[in-house]
Amino acid sequence: MTDNALDRLVTLFSKLPGIGKKSAARIAYHILDSNPALAASLAKELSGLHQAIRRCGVCGGFTEADPCFVCSNPARDKSIICVVESAQDMRIIEEGREFSGVYHVLGGLIAPLEGVSPADLSISKLINRLGSVNEIILALNPTVEGDTTALFLQKTLKDYPVEISRLASGMPVGGNIGYTDKLTLSRSFRGRVKV
Repeated sequence: MTDNALDRLVTLFSKLPGIGKKSAARIAYHILDSNPALAASLAKELSGLHQAIRRCGVCGGFTEADPCFVCSNPARDKSIICVVESAQDMRIIEEGREFSGVYHVLGGLIAPLEGVSPADLSISKLINRLGSVNEIILALNPTVEGDTTALFLQKTLKDYPVEISRLASGMPVGGNIGYTDKLTLSRSFRGRVKV
């Protein structure tokens, strides 16, 4: 089989997170079967992406305007900062419409085996934002790296007059105990609330 434009496109799509070879091929064939305007529009948006989108100078999220729409919104509670691993996490929380404070994107998690240390994250920038902050919410994934980062932040921020909390973790709504892993079940018991 020769390496043609379709093969190269499938290879590129399969490098994206969560997309395997079969999904990449489906996407590529869909683009080929669609109106050529779709491919032209995709190419235009992709080629201008890095010029149009940049990091917010305040929170580190992705934005077209600096500061971003969250940091520049006077209705947001700037006394509460939700610390997240990535700009994608920030977007997901925003879609839930439950949080009315502001964010801080760390840009990763502490992962010594992958060579990611606290110095690689935007922790010093977070500390510089603590002036009028009352609460820091650690919205980090309940993984070894997320727990390590949360513990490091708790120790680093312990001398600042700020309350530190972490998102609850445990059984999802509609979950089934029979399909729940031991760690999630353990966290569910530890994080139980009175009714």
